Amino acid sequence: MATSRLLRTAGTVLTATALLISGCSSGSPSSGAAASRNPASGGTASAGTAPAPATSTLKPLPTAVPAALRPYYDQKLTWRECGVVGFECTTMKAPLDYEHPGAATDLKLAVSRKKATGPGDRLGSLMVNPGGPGGSAIDYLQQYAPQPEAVRARYDMVAMDPRGVARSEPVTCLSNAQMDDFTRVDQTPDDDAEADRLTSAFRTFAQGCLRRSGARLGHVSTAESARDMDILRAVLGDEKLTYVGASYGTFLGATYAGLFPSRVGRLVLDGAMDPALPARTMNRDQTAGFNTAFTAFAKDCAKQRDCPLGTGGPEEAGRRLSALFKKLDAHPAPTGGPRALTESLATSGVTAAMYDEGAWPVLREYLAEAQKGDGRGLLALSDSYYERDPDGTYANQMFANPAVNCLDLPGAFSSPDEVRAALPAFRKASPVFGESFAWAALNCAYWPVKPTGAAHRITARGAAPILVVGTTRDPATPYPWARSLAAQLSSATLLTYDGDGHTAYGRGSDCIDTAINTYLLESTPPPPDKTCT
Repeated sequence: MATSRLLRTAGTVLTATALLISGCSSGSPSSGAAASRNPASGGTASAGTAPAPATSTLKPLPTAVPAALRPYYDQKLTWRECGVVGFECTTMKAPLDYEHPGAATDLKLAVSRKKATGPGDRLGSLMVNPGGPGGSAIDYLQQYAPQPEAVRARYDMVAMDPRGVARSEPVTCLSNAQMDDFTRVDQTPDDDAEADRLTSAFRTFAQGCLRRSGARLGHVSTAESARDMDILRAVLGDEKLTYVGASYGTFLGATYAGLFPSRVGRLVLDGAMDPALPARTMNRDQTAGFNTAFTAFAKDCAKQRDCPLGTGGPEEAGRRLSALFKKLDAHPAPTGGPRALTESLATSGVTAAMYDEGAWPVLREYLAEAQKGDGRGLLALSDSYYERDPDGTYANQMFANPAVNCLDLPGAFSSPDEVRAALPAFRKASPVFGESFAWAALNCAYWPVKPTGAAHRITARGAAPILVVGTTRDPATPYPWARSLAAQLSSATLLTYDGDGHTAYGRGSDCIDTAINTYLLESTPPPPDKTCT
């Protein structure tokens, strides 16, 4: 069962295809970040409607470091080898609660770096974050980060797993067996009994997070992670932050810029989020984004000899896929193991393949198999989406993701009745995915910790030039979000990739890569509104 506003970052080899699963989330800073509030920005809306975008603006923090935080900014890091050639690792202390810092509750955040290799003068540190929330920045840096040798030669490449994520005091919620149960719960309830089972699953998940994670659950907001980044910037000896963030990582980077505009160096925000959107609008936009991606897949599929969804175009493809989902709802497909392919797992598998057009051939193959009663392929795609290893172990991202999302923003819905009222709008956004995406957005209604943030604009007045990147048919971060963020940020330039898939940097466009690398190396952004293919 998918949860709302997910971002995935995991490299998973499926047959011959390397599938980069990335998704998105957004939210807003905690109250400790001094965000101005608009009462209408995150509250409930009338039936079937969503609140308007926020008009309040994130306020910067004072430039001077408070005395109570000075020990964190003055700490010295002790680096050690960490088992990956060329990389070294350390831990950094950060306060659990920035409003009440104290050594007794300090967090230990994991950091990794690879020093600049040369030739050329060192330009400083370059931090990366792949998104999520919940994606491991360290795994991303060590395995997948797209920066070429020319950039790595001039920068120390640095990653920190955000608080609550992976190696940094991870949030935990359920056992692996409980996660298997959670992911197969029906996310398109046909009656009140099925809706009750879905809400019960959300409650069990949320209470498990509270029981297993305790006080950490109230201190994993994006604003707090942005403040952690500023401590790391300082202890690394950098006057300004240079940063590349993808998907949710763009919201983290934009939040940093809003809180610390005078400390912005070169920021690349690829697959941009719109922080002004309340949760329901964001979820509906994302539903439409996945419909756009499915339309592109269906058009491509119709040109292939092995298309299992017919050659009649997107509408026929949507009907055939919906029929498959309905069939699996009634009769899950065997997979050769103890887990059958349910409608929910199949939906997650198809969703996973929408992130990268390189996965489309695999999806065609697995859909054809599922139509014949073999669920193994779509189950493998679903497992990649949920970061479930073959041994049945789940990564922490499925826990960290809602922990951050539900703290950053008031939930999209507060009750099943609100979801039912909004279903027509979500089905209009996507006849295939709309219903499941709407119900998944109910998860924060049962979260045990109240949200500390609200939707807001980010202007970052006084910041150095920032580069915002958007992909026209991005499923997880729809292109209008990039346009909106670029318009909000006072010093932003928008770079557009006219293409498919999630994010643009390092995905095959020489035009995109050259523009970003030039900006990172020379601090020269591309011309305004440049478009690449």
